[in-house]
Amino acid sequence: MKNMDRKTFLELSTSSGIGAALGRWTGFKPGARKEQRKFTMEFNPGIIGIEVDQVEAVQMAARYGFDAVYAYADFLAEISDAKRDELLGLMENNNIVWGHSGLPVDFRNDEDTFRRGIAQLPNIARGLQEAGVTRMSTWIMSSNNELHYMLNFRQHATRLREIAGILKEHGISLALEYVGPKTVWTANRYPFLHTMAETKELIAAIGQPNVGFHLDTAHWHSAGETKEDILSLSSDDVISADLNDVLAGVPREELPDTKRELPGATGVVNITEFLEALVEIGFEGPIQAEPFNEELNQMADQKAAMKTAEAMKKAFSAVRS
Repeated sequence: MKNMDRKTFLELSTSSGIGAALGRWTGFKPGARKEQRKFTMEFNPGIIGIEVDQVEAVQMAARYGFDAVYAYADFLAEISDAKRDELLGLMENNNIVWGHSGLPVDFRNDEDTFRRGIAQLPNIARGLQEAGVTRMSTWIMSSNNELHYMLNFRQHATRLREIAGILKEHGISLALEYVGPKTVWTANRYPFLHTMAETKELIAAIGQPNVGFHLDTAHWHSAGETKEDILSLSSDDVISADLNDVLAGVPREELPDTKRELPGATGVVNITEFLEALVEIGFEGPIQAEPFNEELNQMADQKAAMKTAEAMKKAFSAVRS
């Protein structure tokens, strides 16, 4: 089962309508040992245009100085015990741990599609559990052509509660990412949640202890949020995070979601403040770069991985201890 990335989903939903489309840180210092950090720097090859299998992803993560690697849910659900042990041995030998995986269930559209996805989730969750993966994330589409806010909210709460219940049985936390840009939440007839405060309400309505946030610097910035908003959370509230920058010279209300830069590239987003807030609340999960950047996607794999690692390390190094 393929997990549609948000860029593709947004292109479909805003062009033809949703219905129709139907580290560890803290204070990374050059040369610092990983044990001195709490959150991990995660390598997710797909979001920077690199197409490699799980084993190659682990090898690239180690080669370019990442601490963690994105988990391929479908692969881990089908792998043999022997191959899984071999993979875990490779990770251990290279000091690489798991970051997170993506939720492979389409809960945003019709009931039949949701039911087909949920039927496969227990097997996928079991595979992740056996491999030692404990975190999974998904995003919340911030507008809809068919459901007004409350209907959409109830549908999300009901479906995500069922998903979270299955994941809880397998020791997996579910991270929810709100999508902040105004260009997205006004793209369809009915705006939906697009802020941290609204997402808190959804998490409360879901009512499962293994549900929290996947924070993203671009969405945090687009929503006009500050360090204080992050400080309103606890370490248990944040499961995973994205680090990226937004386009320079574009007003906040006109920022697109699917065109970004590597962290620190434009300096528009206060990435240091974002990371310092995560340090203060004691966040211990994975942080990946999610630049949605065409230039980066077109680079040779080695160069793209190296530039991403360099940008992440530089961002980490700016955080005050």
